[in-house]
Amino acid sequence: MDEDDSRICRRVAVRKRVRPSIRVTLTDAELQRSNEEEEEEKEEEEVAECRRRKTVGVQPVEYDSEEDMFGDYDSFAENSLLAQVDDLEQKYMQLPEHTKQTTDFATEDLSSEINENELSIPTVGSFTELNTEEHTKEQSAPEEVRVEHGTDISYDVPSSQVLYFENLQNSSNGSGGQSNKERDLNSSSYGTRTEQLALDHIEHPQRNDAFSPKVRTSSDTNRRRSVRDHLKSAMTGNAKAQTPVFSRSKQLKETLLSEEMNVAKKAIEASLDDVGPFYSLPSKVRDLYAQFKGIEKLYEWQHTCLTLNSVQERKNLIYSLPTSGGKTLVAEILMLQELLCRRNDVLMILPYVAIVQEKITGLSSFGIELGFFVEEYAGSKGRFPPIKRREKKSLYVATIEKAHSLVNSLIETGRISSLGLVVVDELHMIGEGSRGATLEMTLAKILYTSKTTQIIGMSATLNNVEDLQEFLQAEYYTNQFRPVELKEYLKLNDSIYEVDSKAEKGMTFSRLLNYKYSDTLKKMDPDHLVALVTEVIPKYSCLVFCPTKKNCENVAEMICKFLSKEYLKHKEKEKEDVIENLKNMSSGKLCPVLKRTVPFGVAYHHSGLTSEERRLLEEAYSSGVLCLFTCTSTLAAGVNLPARRVILRAPYVAKEFLKRNQYKQMIGRAGRAGIDTVGESILIFQEKDKQQVLELINRPLENCYSHLVQEFTKGIQTLFLSLIGLKIATNLGDIHDFMNGTFFGVQQNVLLKDKSLWEITVESLSYLTEKGLLQKEMVPGSEEEHQCNFHITKLGRASFKGTIDLAYCDILYRDLKKGLEGLVLESFLHLIYLTTPYDLVPQCDPDWMVYFRQFNQLSPAEQNVASRLGISESFIGKKASGQAIKKKVDKDIVNRLYLSFVLYALLKETNIWSVAEKFNMPRGYIQNLLTGAASFSSCVLHFCEELEEFWVYRALLVELTKKLTYCVKAELIPLMEVTGVLEGRAKQLYKAGYKSLTHLANADPEVLIRTVDHLSRRQAKQIISSAKMLLHEKAEALQQEVDELLRLPPDFPGPVDTPTEKAWS
Repeated sequence: MDEDDSRICRRVAVRKRVRPSIRVTLTDAELQRSNEEEEEEKEEEEVAECRRRKTVGVQPVEYDSEEDMFGDYDSFAENSLLAQVDDLEQKYMQLPEHTKQTTDFATEDLSSEINENELSIPTVGSFTELNTEEHTKEQSAPEEVRVEHGTDISYDVPSSQVLYFENLQNSSNGSGGQSNKERDLNSSSYGTRTEQLALDHIEHPQRNDAFSPKVRTSSDTNRRRSVRDHLKSAMTGNAKAQTPVFSRSKQLKETLLSEEMNVAKKAIEASLDDVGPFYSLPSKVRDLYAQFKGIEKLYEWQHTCLTLNSVQERKNLIYSLPTSGGKTLVAEILMLQELLCRRNDVLMILPYVAIVQEKITGLSSFGIELGFFVEEYAGSKGRFPPIKRREKKSLYVATIEKAHSLVNSLIETGRISSLGLVVVDELHMIGEGSRGATLEMTLAKILYTSKTTQIIGMSATLNNVEDLQEFLQAEYYTNQFRPVELKEYLKLNDSIYEVDSKAEKGMTFSRLLNYKYSDTLKKMDPDHLVALVTEVIPKYSCLVFCPTKKNCENVAEMICKFLSKEYLKHKEKEKEDVIENLKNMSSGKLCPVLKRTVPFGVAYHHSGLTSEERRLLEEAYSSGVLCLFTCTSTLAAGVNLPARRVILRAPYVAKEFLKRNQYKQMIGRAGRAGIDTVGESILIFQEKDKQQVLELINRPLENCYSHLVQEFTKGIQTLFLSLIGLKIATNLGDIHDFMNGTFFGVQQNVLLKDKSLWEITVESLSYLTEKGLLQKEMVPGSEEEHQCNFHITKLGRASFKGTIDLAYCDILYRDLKKGLEGLVLESFLHLIYLTTPYDLVPQCDPDWMVYFRQFNQLSPAEQNVASRLGISESFIGKKASGQAIKKKVDKDIVNRLYLSFVLYALLKETNIWSVAEKFNMPRGYIQNLLTGAASFSSCVLHFCEELEEFWVYRALLVELTKKLTYCVKAELIPLMEVTGVLEGRAKQLYKAGYKSLTHLANADPEVLIRTVDHLSRRQAKQIISSAKMLLHEKAEALQQEVDELLRLPPDFPGPVDTPTEKAWS
């Protein structure tokens, strides 16, 4: 056969086949004829080289939620491939010069059956081209069938098929005369099962008698096997291919997940209404939500939100629902779509470090299973700019401040477009002080520099949404859905009223409290808290919000005094474990209040607790061991701890009257989805506050206003410095245009009374220039003010890179410069002083006796640090003894050194409890001081990296930052790098033999539970997932570093022609 004539072009259709329509019909005569043909075939070579092609275009299909997305796609159909082959073969056989030539193709196990049966599958319209070339040498010689695509045949073919082809080749070369029956024996039981499946699910093509003008004999058929029969045989062979048992399951899962992601990606790009098995995501995501979070079905509003046109078209979106409505799940699904389908990085901005860590822990398991990184940007953690990953994408989970630094670094390196999605939780915080100003700056820069980045904002307490919509150029979706009904009540004296917006005064009488109070109890509990909480505990949970931290502790103790002894028996063993855990994590120390309240299932919750105590108590509450928390308002905006009943002890936060937003957040904790059928909130108030309370429950939520200009040094000045430093806008006109696009720009008519936005812009730039952070340069030939350009100075660049508050940047520079004159390196004290946060100094009120005692315990070199700062022993001694002091000393320096003593004691002792006792400070305050110092130390390090004169600080501050971040012995630091592992847990793990990140990543959860005391199965799995995630991140970073080292530089010089070569050319 001529080579050109033998080339056959085929198109492989890919479509969903309808399984119920499959039928197989074999007569006895056909079976007999098939067996006769098998016996007459003596010599043959099996060649089945078929390359499976992926779908070029997939039409929108209505998927059933329980049906696999790819399981029913077929690769051959009637009237497409086989029909074309039939037509070509008829034309070919009719040519005179080819009528006598035949082709003897090797057949496979099922070739006879396939030739005898009929294929009846609906046709489809989309095809993939594949050219097949066959070479015929002579009638009895083996033939070759080549796939003309310039690539290896096994490319993009499942490993099971590659193995099948290799077996065929070996069989053909080694035993060309082996019969089909002998090969059938080698296929063993797997082949039998495959054949049975083929009979059940595949329609066998039946031979068409009209194909030839006469009926051929068995020997004729053997001499000329048609191309059609060969291709049918090759396709069927794919289904029969054996796979090694050890890898088949994993290969199938990986192939399925990869193919689902590819089609989901195409579905998203096409903006289809029908987006696949689980909102454009692989069905595995749905399974993981059921496995890790127990979520098997979405709420109706979640489905509606995810299928909005604005979401499909990737427009910016703001959505608002009551607390506990399920907002976070929608955001997570959108993030997974971006990571897995669009292959972009994602940034999630959360308000607090504790929530960041909680989210990291919860999403690490998804990252391990689905192949993306989850990176923490909180406190001193986070790399700037982030590592540019080779294949896997990253989910950055960040606090507001760290998110701003991250976005700055991405803009500076030209990678902001790699950020496909930004999710902001608690969007209403954009109107809260300096943190709100920082959030506004972050979002404004993203909007200005990247047109491809989508922004999703969510909140439970938004009012003036129109301003936020204009700022973010976003659509808005809202719903009043709550999974559990919420009933609001007010309590005045003994009467309880239900909040009713239809009533004249906004409330209607509900009931009288029926609880027998003794005279003593009435004096101790005038608000009847004991009566209110005992209606629900211990069977259900309860939160009591108190105005102050001290009030939380007092209320917890008071309630326990009047609870019956029966409460001690409820989950007694579990509560004993909680107490034991608290002791272990605090080196044997235990808060006396918790010691008295925990046995009753009661505890307080506020910032005075250490991170370890807070986490342990939260876990005990979530598991039902503790049934009552007395807490401050910070819990309402923190981790998710719902309750059957929420009681507001008074309508105050500290001394300020409650805001509507705060009230809604607190009562939003009432009602636990899947547990409670109803949630209740009770606000206790006095007669004097009645009018304000009635206004509180009836008025709308407070409006959200920009603080960009109000927070001068942390707001507009910081923004302008970074705009010029990042070259986003460098002249007055461009900066003014940028300001018009901010949230402040949208609200300027409301917020600006005396000055215009232009005047404020000019004033701020002048201030930065006078402070030496900017340089002004007039454009040649132009005298107009708005045409002048600004350049950032070295000090300005260091300030914005270190995210230093501009109110302190010149003070920091002066302190570091002075430190170089006589840096004391005998201990860490001098470095600690230089990295003690300035903003904590005004809050410090030293205990002078403690100050004097600690000063005297310093070594001479350490005392030299104090003397260099202008603080003498005699000064502190006089302050301690109450004597008058004539010499004037800077109060801020004195207070800052006192805080440095606290931090220095912590690094030496690594025990917060003993340091708290020594300095007579709350342990929670000391931990907050430590966290702030670690974060500020990281900022000072970045500040010094931009100034050559401070080179000596760079190496020193790297080590100090690490020590302040973990504040433990060196051997525990690798374990504490894992999110969720604090000092107490790290000690337990180290003692159990888990001494490195690798040990934890490879741990068995069941073994971990048995070897580590008081560790739940859920905690063990979360620790292992977080360790695996961190280990993968480090391995990826190292691999990337290796690749960079081995990669040929783009500017590598090419071969240079010698003079002799030039002469010949």
